Amino acid sequence: MDRTDQIWQSFFEQFRLSEKQKTQFLLYARLLQMHNQEINLTTLTTDQEIVRDHFQDSLALSLISDITFKHIADVGAGAGFPGIPLKIFYPDIQLTLIEVIGKKVNFLNQVITELNLTQTIVSDLDWRTFLRKTSYDIDLFCARASLPISELLRMFKPSCFYKNARLVYWASQHWQPNSVEKEYLLTEDFYQLNAKKRRLVFFAPPDDFEKK
Repeated sequence: MDRTDQIWQSFFEQFRLSEKQKTQFLLYARLLQMHNQEINLTTLTTDQEIVRDHFQDSLALSLISDITFKHIADVGAGAGFPGIPLKIFYPDIQLTLIEVIGKKVNFLNQVITELNLTQTIVSDLDWRTFLRKTSYDIDLFCARASLPISELLRMFKPSCFYKNARLVYWASQHWQPNSVEKEYLLTEDFYQLNAKKRRLVFFAPPDDFEKK
């Protein structure tokens, strides 16, 4: 078994993936590599980088035992992280990918088709318009290196349809919340990504804090 095969096998075993899920992740990686130059999807293009920095990092959410959700939205989905890996891992959830760049929207739709992902849609609305004009039954918004937290927190405005949903943000070890962000910070979960220490930061309306 060569180094690339070992990387994939370790990933498959870590998350106990089914044969269908293995096939979907492998195809997803190939689509990323195939379309990356024309669309500029990611600077990380080797199998090792894709598995470690995209797939494993996205699935860090699955390592939190008490997190439950039925419909997630990936804000600024880009190439589909963390939304598509989470959809592969949790095939029964609904997924909304929010992305405004046309070429990336087309790529995401191709991935959805080729991986045969059900209950998955792409919204090409910008974030503020999405908050104003949609009313999906989303219970968890995910953001991984997309918009600033200050912009994401708009979802908790009293007039917003999504004010009672939760937000999870992929943050570095050294990230520190400012005074406004602290008001919405519900909890944090730390995890290790090879040599990197990272964390998932959960935000909610302050009225929900008693439900922690």
